[in-house]
Amino acid sequence: MNKHDTNYLATLKAISAIALLIAVLHWPYFYYQFLRWLVCGVSAYSAYSEYEEKDQLWLWIFAVIAIIFNPIASFYFQREIWATFNVVASVIFIVNLAITKRRPHETK
Repeated sequence: MNKHDTNYLATLKAISAIALLIAVLHWPYFYYQFLRWLVCGVSAYSAYSEYEEKDQLWLWIFAVIAIIFNPIASFYFQREIWATFNVVASVIFIVNLAITKRRPHETK
């Protein structure tokens, strides 16, 4: 993954982390639908990125997040459980950003 792609993905992860944190507030249902698409897409792209980096742990973490937030085959949980998932996923994105920022990247 080149530097431009890495910066793009980092931006998407940061946006997802913020969107997940503010999701604990009360929003219209559309926001939560949008959030599922955003988080699922960014998580799937992150899983692919980690596959390219040969980092199996992060690949599986992002794959699980993509499955949980999948907007097509949705899981239905109580609001409190979703709030917990949102915060945990946000923290995961933030931790991954901190770790991958220090990871050396190829420039193609």
